[in-house]
Amino acid sequence: MADAIFEEPRLAEIYDALDGDRSDLDHYVAIVDELGAEAVLDVGCGTGSLAVRLAALGKTVIGLDPAGASLDVARRKADADSVRWVHGDVSALPPLKVDLVTMTGNVAQAFLTETGWQAVLDAAQAALRPGGFFVFETRDPACRAWKEWTQVASQRRIDVPDVGPIQTWVDLTAVTPPLVSFRHTFVFETDTTVLTSESTLRFRDRAEIVDTLANAGFVVGDVRDAPDRPGLELVFIAERP
Repeated sequence: MADAIFEEPRLAEIYDALDGDRSDLDHYVAIVDELGAEAVLDVGCGTGSLAVRLAALGKTVIGLDPAGASLDVARRKADADSVRWVHGDVSALPPLKVDLVTMTGNVAQAFLTETGWQAVLDAAQAALRPGGFFVFETRDPACRAWKEWTQVASQRRIDVPDVGPIQTWVDLTAVTPPLVSFRHTFVFETDTTVLTSESTLRFRDRAEIVDTLANAGFVVGDVRDAPDRPGLELVFIAERP
C-alpha cells in the first residue's frame, strides 16, 4: 500500500503544490531525448508530472503507480488522455516493449526488501525491448540526507490555491541502516485538520545497485550526478542488452 502522502486524497491534491517546480524532471526529459526513446514506462509515476510532459512531446507513455489518489490527480492534467495509466505495482503491468523505463523522485528507495527490489528489476527487464534503457535516481547514503529531516530544518508554510495555508514538516523517526523512517505532518489552517504520513526508505550504495542491476541482466552504462542535487544523488543509466 502506498504511503498516505500519495494515497490520502486530500494530501494527493496538494502534492504538486508542495513539491515545487519539478525542475529535476528536466534532466529526465533530456535523457529521453539523448537515448532516442519514443515509448516510456514511468514506474511510480505519482501525480503524473513526467508522464504528461513526455506525452505532450508526442511520446507513448505508460504511467504506473499503486496510489489511486495520485493517479486521480494525474488523470486531470493536460495531455493526461494521451497517457496509459495503470493502477498497481509492477505485477499489474501488461506486456510491454518500451524504449525506456524511468523511476524519478527516489522511487527506487521505496522498495525495502530484496524481493521487492528484484521484482522491479525483473519487471523493467520484461518491459524493455532489447537495447532499451532503465534510468532511475537514488540518494547517495554516504551523504546521510536524513540528517536534515528534522522539524526545524524542514518546516514550511505554503499558501496553496483553492486550499489555503498549510504548515508542513518532517520528523525523523528511526535510522536503522539501510532503512530510514520519517513522518510528514500537514496542518490545514482553514479547518485545523492535521494529517500525517509515515514513510520508510532504503538507502542502497552504488556498489550494491550496480551488482543487483548486473545480476538482473542489465549493463550499467553510466552513473551520473543529479544536476539539481549535485553530490547528493546518483542517476543510473542501465541497458538491457
